[in-house]
Amino acid sequence: MSYYIKRITDFTFDEAVDRITKAIQTEGFGILTDIDVKATLKQKINVDFKQYRILGACNPTLAYEAFQVEDQIGIMMPCNITVVEQDNGHVDISIMDPTAAFNVIENEELQPFAKELKMKLERCLTYLED
Repeated sequence: MSYYIKRITDFTFDEAVDRITKAIQTEGFGILTDIDVKATLKQKINVDFKQYRILGACNPTLAYEAFQVEDQIGIMMPCNITVVEQDNGHVDISIMDPTAAFNVIENEELQPFAKELKMKLERCLTYLED
């Protein structure tokens, strides 16, 4: 089982970040964190790295519902989305697969929640049409 859902695009890097940010909003998500990996690695260890962002997305309604089922579910939040510029010029947008992530939690009540979350996140990738 893969632990992520991926879409390869021909968008520019900035356009890909903008499009996925807008796409997740259509499903009730917002960005809680935005980590610029390239800038962080340059600042911390002085290495050059490709354009790479990690966006931490959260749907407050679904998060609240999950907290009602499993108090420690916050360990698995937010849902990470990566936007990565590849050497071939394509930009990959990948989203954590919540069903894979939640399989490590031994609480069957979370499975419907994980499936709904996955469905919403997969739909976000369909909103990225060129």
